[in-house]
Amino acid sequence: MSDTVRPREEVSIADVAQRAGVSVATVSRVLNGHTNVREATRDKVREAVAASGYRINELARNLRTAESRLLLTMVPDFGNPFYAAIVRGIDSVARQNGYFMLLCDTGADPLRERSYFDLLRGRRADGAICLDPAAVQKALAEEASTLPWVACCEFDPSAGVPYVGIDNHRAAGDVVRYLVDKGHRRIALINSGQGYLYGRQRLAGYRDALQDAGIEPHPAWLIELDSLDYDAGERAAAQLASLGDTRPTAAFAVSDTLAIGVMNGFRGAGLRVPDDIAVVGFDDIAVAAHVYPPLTTISQPMQLLGETAAGLLLKRLREPHAEVPGVLLPHRLIQRRSA
Repeated sequence: MSDTVRPREEVSIADVAQRAGVSVATVSRVLNGHTNVREATRDKVREAVAASGYRINELARNLRTAESRLLLTMVPDFGNPFYAAIVRGIDSVARQNGYFMLLCDTGADPLRERSYFDLLRGRRADGAICLDPAAVQKALAEEASTLPWVACCEFDPSAGVPYVGIDNHRAAGDVVRYLVDKGHRRIALINSGQGYLYGRQRLAGYRDALQDAGIEPHPAWLIELDSLDYDAGERAAAQLASLGDTRPTAAFAVSDTLAIGVMNGFRGAGLRVPDDIAVVGFDDIAVAAHVYPPLTTISQPMQLLGETAAGLLLKRLREPHAEVPGVLLPHRLIQRRSA
């Protein structure tokens, strides 16, 4: 009978400690996200919590610690599957450490982002992870520098805010070098505009790699958009397909959603991918491997980006005066049939 799960309201932290074979203090440290607990012990405590049905009394703890146990994730575009994978990583780490995640749709609007930062100022949230454009972040950097937040994917290293992302300049260069090695000399870039720092970095990587290959890009090969959706990619493809003798033989789109739209647009113009024109994307969202032809792309570790961002934020919350570094994660070129 000793293993019978008691009603949740009767299960105490001491019951969890007894079930896990550890002290009450150890259970408390695990539930509060402290790092000075061995991973094996942490796993035993989590198993005991799940098996016993124990639930933290959030109200009592919040009154005692002035914590909300709430983390904000600010996303500029809910419709982009790239962000969905990152959010899953953030939520996973948050839940493992006893936090809830609130998903905030900013629409890349500084005013909306500022309203979410007000939740931090009012102590209604403990911390935030921001995926908004660097330009939006910069507008708030001075007033928000004392608040516990982390930049994810979009970041300005000079802002003094912990960040996680990839080397966008190098990744774009890897795409160009791959296409040049395949014999392409006329390579277009379909970019998301100058509002995003990653767009500027990928543009610079594209130009530098072409210059290293001794290629002078035609101005018509560079298309700047204000959207990352499929329709924008189709319109860009129609524009490139109309160039006649100066039409590129390869197109590099700075997101997979754009690249998939580009392939549809080329098909609509009577061009075959990759026979008439090669296409490369960026991100490696789940659908990239299942479109026709399967999309060659740069793979970002999307879930790991989210997990790392959450880890950096939790470290900042636990150690407010510690130096929390920026982190660059590796990317990979995934070769499929589109290029």
